[in-house]
Formats: sequence, C-alpha cells, structure tokens
Amino acid sequence: MSGSFRALRLDQVEGKTRAVLADIAIDDLPPGDVLVDVTRSTLNYKDALAITGAGKIVRQFPFVPGIDFAGKVASSADARFKPGDAVILTGWGVGERQWGGLGAKARVKGDWLLPLPAGLSLEQAMAVGTAGFTAMLSVLALEEQGVTPERGEIVVTGAAGGVGSVAIPLLARAGYRVVASSGRAELAGYLKELGAAEVVDRRQFGEGSKAPLDSARWAGAVDSVGGDTLINLLKAMQYHGVVAACGLAGGAELHGTVFPFILRGVRLIGIDSAYYPAAGRAVVWDRIARDLDLCLLARMTTLVPLRDVPKLAPDFLRGAVRGRLVVDTSA
Repeated sequence: MSGSFRALRLDQVEGKTRAVLADIAIDDLPPGDVLVDVTRSTLNYKDALAITGAGKIVRQFPFVPGIDFAGKVASSADARFKPGDAVILTGWGVGERQWGGLGAKARVKGDWLLPLPAGLSLEQAMAVGTAGFTAMLSVLALEEQGVTPERGEIVVTGAAGGVGSVAIPLLARAGYRVVASSGRAELAGYLKELGAAEVVDRRQFGEGSKAPLDSARWAGAVDSVGGDTLINLLKAMQYHGVVAACGLAGGAELHGTVFPFILRGVRLIGIDSAYYPAAGRAVVWDRIARDLDLCLLARMTTLVPLRDVPKLAPDFLRGAVRGRLVVDTSA
C-alpha cells in the first residue's frame, strides 16, 4: 500500500534519542495482519521513558513509540476484523519492540487487537488505556485475594497519576474506603472528587522507619511507585494484607526484610498488563465499562495534540502529570 502518514519518530543521534514529527511511508510499517487508521493514542510513563531516552525501552531506530492506540481498521488479512471496525490495543510490546500508536497509522497482529468495548468511545477507551487496564487488574487482584471493604482501608500510591486516578474511583465505587498518597498537596481536591476519603503525603511511605514492621493499618494497596514506598507499604499492612504492585516510578529495587510476609502473612501480587492473556482481556474491559464513572473519567483526562508529545514527555519523569493524557494523532 502506497502513501504516507504523520507520526512521532524516534531517532538516535550521537547516542541520544531525538523525537521528531515526520512523514512515514505506509510501506515502512512493520509486518502485521491488520492496518489501523489511528485516531487516538495516549502518553504513558513508559512512552515518556522511550521518547526522552531516559529508559532503555527502545533499542532499534528509527521507531514510532506509543503503547496504546484506538482507531478503525483500514485493511485486514485477519477474518476477525474488517474495514471500518473500531478497535483498541494496549500492550503486547507495541511501542517497545514493535512500532506503536503515536501516529496516524499502525500495522499489528490481529491477535493483539480488541473490538472497541461496548459503552466506550475511542477517546474514552484511550482515557482508560494501559493505565486504567492496569488499575482494573489491581482491583481484581485485591478482590481475588479476599480483600473486602469490611477488611479496612485501601491505600493508592502515585494517586494523581494514570493508574492511581483510575484505581481510586473503581475502588470507591466497589465500596472501599480509599486513601490517596500523593506528593502534590494542590491536587487533594481532585483526588477527593475521584473518590478518595483521605489524602496523605507520600513522604510517609518514602521515608518510613527503620523497624522491620510498622503499625498495621492497610487492608490492601495499589502501588505504582515501587522502591522504598513499596517496602514501607509492606511494613504497614494488616495481617493477610495484600499489595498489588504495578509500577516502578520510585525505583525498581527492593531493600527490605521478609518479616511482613512471615509474621503477618502479607501478600505481594505482581500486576502485568502488557502480556495479560488475550482470552481474559474482554472481560476486564467489560468490567471497566460497567464500573468506571465516565464523568470522572472525563475529569481526569486531558486531550493533547501529537505535536505536543515531545515536550510533555519529560513531565512524566518529574511527576508533573495529572490523570490521563489522550493524544489526538491528527493534530
């Protein structure tokens, strides 16, 4: 297929990553079963690492980043999809190993696509995106481990980010008392609008005590920070408390003890959304469409043009992004 499209292209120049808007030939897209006209994408923490070069997310250049996208099928060699079908994609290494969604077209395997979930528009699906999908998986993990609202409070770290902003209303709607942890006091009102009953300073988790265990408070936690925050969370969990760990914005290493596990039976559940089995994805998305208040989703979402993505990416790395950034790939 001839022609070209506009996309954010990453190049490496003298060992540094450079992000530019460029016209790319459709024929240069990687192999795949389905060609999609992308109308909406997102900007995530992982995208920011790729675009700025701060993380070794991308190893081959030139490259089009973007771990999420939504649009309509342009052409398909997969019998499950036909031109005009509305589809979404999150994960599967797209935007990391395979060219992603920060452009007007993408070509991918049909196995990676899902029909647009009923009740959501393409833009709303991207407002959820990988971050919201991860948040829902975290909530499901707490439920599967038997953490009911009667057990006590749930703390959400990195609360003003993408995962936290979606996890809070999902948990609140399910009946939990949600405590939001954030380092941005000016966003306390926003977090309470989303459903947080209380907002605490993130420093209490970042600093903590030197004791192997702290006073038991939390029945459950959704943690997108990792590092010292995760260690201090584990020390403050109730007996048989559960932590759903889904991020590393605060660090990838864990320096702690096994005492929370062997003295309180605390459970640490890892959340992976990128390669979550295809067979279960539609069920998770149906739960999102059912339980997430779309008015609150709109409240946490900002629509930005593709051309602004390079200058917005560094904001993720310094914790200055609130909620979700949806990208208009035509602008």
